[in-house]
Amino acid sequence: MYLPPLPPPLCAFNNLLHSTPRQVNPPALTSDPSGASTPPGSSNNAGESESESAVLRDETAGSQHPETAGDRAADTTSTARILLVDDDPEIIESVRYTLEANDYEVIVARDGNQAVALAERERPDLMILDMMMPKRSGFLVLEHLRRQLELPLPVIMITGNEGSRHQAYAELLGVSEYLHKPFSMDKLLAAVARLLPNA
Repeated sequence: MYLPPLPPPLCAFNNLLHSTPRQVNPPALTSDPSGASTPPGSSNNAGESESESAVLRDETAGSQHPETAGDRAADTTSTARILLVDDDPEIIESVRYTLEANDYEVIVARDGNQAVALAERERPDLMILDMMMPKRSGFLVLEHLRRQLELPLPVIMITGNEGSRHQAYAELLGVSEYLHKPFSMDKLLAAVARLLPNA
């Protein structure tokens, strides 16, 4: 008996029913160094997690102890500031050059009034003071500063006056060192070092 061919949709369905099923193999398991099996596509994140945790701990430790400006400032040594008071330009230049060459900071006043103003405003660590100056003598400068300043200011007085009475009065006003002109720069530096031992 003659059977007519099946229409295309039914023919495809018939082939599907009579075809051999295709065997699908399960995915192979991979093993990590510890011996545990893990399916493909997955990764062992234990090492990565430990590394990330270590980085986080380091960053947290760093943030708990940040470096501050105060810490940096504590590592640097401050420069001693010296107020130099004299009306002689040659003495000013010679003394300033010597002090700055030895890492001191120098502030210059050229008369007694400037000396008082700068001493009160700048609060130097040491003053080198000439006795005889215009507008206000070294003695008047000392008398004023001893009344105004809370802490005594170390003073080296330089003078061309040889009188012992002047030296005695200078010491009464708190002068620490008394140098007669002309003086050597080595002698001046030795006096400065005695009065500023930590500079």
